[in-house]
Amino acid sequence: MPIPFKCPHCEAETEVSEEHAGQTGACAQCGKPITVPPRSAPAQCVPPQKSSSKTSTLVIVLVAVLGITVVCGGIFVVLLQTSREAANRARCRNNLQRIGLAMHNYEGLYGCFPPAYTTDENGKPMHSWRALLLPDLDPQMADLYDFDQPWDSPHNLAVAQTVPRIYRCPSSSDPDTTTNTCYAMIVGPETISDGPTTSTFQQISDGFSRTIQIVEVAASGIHWAEPRDLGATEISFAVNEGTGIGSEHPGGAFVVMCDTSVHFLDEAIDPTEIKAMSTIDGGEDVHLP
Repeated sequence: MPIPFKCPHCEAETEVSEEHAGQTGACAQCGKPITVPPRSAPAQCVPPQKSSSKTSTLVIVLVAVLGITVVCGGIFVVLLQTSREAANRARCRNNLQRIGLAMHNYEGLYGCFPPAYTTDENGKPMHSWRALLLPDLDPQMADLYDFDQPWDSPHNLAVAQTVPRIYRCPSSSDPDTTTNTCYAMIVGPETISDGPTTSTFQQISDGFSRTIQIVEVAASGIHWAEPRDLGATEISFAVNEGTGIGSEHPGGAFVVMCDTSVHFLDEAIDPTEIKAMSTIDGGEDVHLP
């Protein structure tokens, strides 16, 4: 490609071949020495710079979307947990109501509510009220369970190695939830049963709707078939405090009354009120929630 240049002496303009670029020689017009200019460096292709404002905007949008996703995800988890607990509470309430109805069916057959436990001829506890209600609540297990043997005989332990779902609260996280119950009687003087002795309709003078029959117990440690419950003289009657009436439902626990109605006892209820509801003929003035 020819290189145009102008003689600095005579100002004559001409073009020379590329091969003479940078060489010195005599001007063709004036004869004075001149130097042919070098070839121009090829222009470099520089890509256009992207707008930093667009990048910043994209980053802000991505951060905003991520933040909204995290917040919405957290809300979704809370809603899911709330929904699950609501379903568990409904199932737990239904369990207790079915137990209350089974208690009434037992009374219709035998003329009294089931005792906390039966005994053998030597007075040794044999079977829990939970086992006595099996014909009504779990007929298939009742057919396998042998009432002629104690609850902890090899045969009965094999049959009772899994707690019937009716005796387990869905919210329970008890590590022994495969065998342990979440429902118990309050057993002792003036309660629905003192152990081997039971109560009739006529003996519940405080009123069916004001007398507790079964309560929730969190982490009871009681095998569902075991003839053991809550001792009235051993618990504080405060809800969700220590070993006694309690649950993993937030704020309180369920109890079923002798009329089969189920109530949620708030943790704030005065324990003396609950103790009064545990007796069948104390004559106390109680106020249900």
